[in-house]
Amino acid sequence: MHYIRYKETKQRGTLHFPIEYYHVNSRHPQYTMPYHWHEEIELIRILSGTLEVTLEETSLTAGEGDFLIINSGVLHGGLPDHCVYECMVFDTGFLGAHPLYTDILHPLEEQKMRFSEYYPAKDDEIHASVRRLFHAMSGKQAGYELITLGALYEIFGHIVSGGLYSLADTETVSVHRHVALLKQSLRYMEQHYSEKITLDELARTAGLSPKYFCRFFQEMTRRTPMDYLNYYRIERACFLLVNTDRSITEISFDCGFRDLSYFIKTFKRYKGVTPKQYLKEPI
Repeated sequence: MHYIRYKETKQRGTLHFPIEYYHVNSRHPQYTMPYHWHEEIELIRILSGTLEVTLEETSLTAGEGDFLIINSGVLHGGLPDHCVYECMVFDTGFLGAHPLYTDILHPLEEQKMRFSEYYPAKDDEIHASVRRLFHAMSGKQAGYELITLGALYEIFGHIVSGGLYSLADTETVSVHRHVALLKQSLRYMEQHYSEKITLDELARTAGLSPKYFCRFFQEMTRRTPMDYLNYYRIERACFLLVNTDRSITEISFDCGFRDLSYFIKTFKRYKGVTPKQYLKEPI
C-alpha cells in the first residue's frame, strides 16, 4: 500500500472496476500509516491487534473484528500495535449507473454526506456484508466483482437504513482551518523531504510563528514537526529499499539525510532494525 503521498491520486484497480485491496502486516513498507487523504472512500477491517486511527481531529482505537469507513477528503493516519489489517479504497462514482444511486448516495461525491466512521465488532448484517466484501476482494475467485458490488450495496443499504450517516451543512463541508493548515505543511514535506528543511520554513507554510506552529503541529499529530519529518523520510526510505535497486547510501541521500551513520541510527530508532536488516526480513 503506497501511502507515501499525502494526497493520493493513483488509479485504483481498473478503469471499469476502480477498487484496490491491500493486506497489511508489520513487514509492509507503509505498515505505520502516515497522514494522507484521498477523494475515494476507504474501508479498513482489523484482523488482529489494534490500530489507533486519527481522523482529522478525532482519534479512536479499533481492535479485532472492528471496521472503519474513511470518508472522502478526510485527513487520516494510523499507528498499529501488533496489528494485521486489510483495507479497500474505491471510487463510489462507478456505482452510479442505477437511478437509486443518484437519489440516495450522490451526495457522497460532493462530500455533503458522511458515513459514520467506526463500527465495533458485532454479529450483525453489516459486519456480515463487510466479511463477504473482503473475502471476495482478497480471494478474487471467478465472479468476485459481482459479489463485491453486491456487498458494497448491502453495506450502504445498512448504513442508510440504520441512519449511520450525517448530512453536512455549508460550514462543516469546508475543511476545518487546522486541518487545512496541517495539509499545507504535509504537502511541503512531501515536496521537499529530500532537501534540507528548517522549522522556520515549515512554520511559514502554515502562516504561524515557529513557536505556535510547534504547538499546533504536536496537538494535531502528537509529534514535533522535525520528528514527523524524520519519520516521513524513514517511511519513504522503507518504500525505496523494498521497491528499488538503489543502494542504502543513495537512498539515505534521496531521503534528505546527508550523513549515512545518522540515517542508519534514525532508521533503527523508528523501525527497530537497520536498513540492511530490514531488507533481509520477509515482507
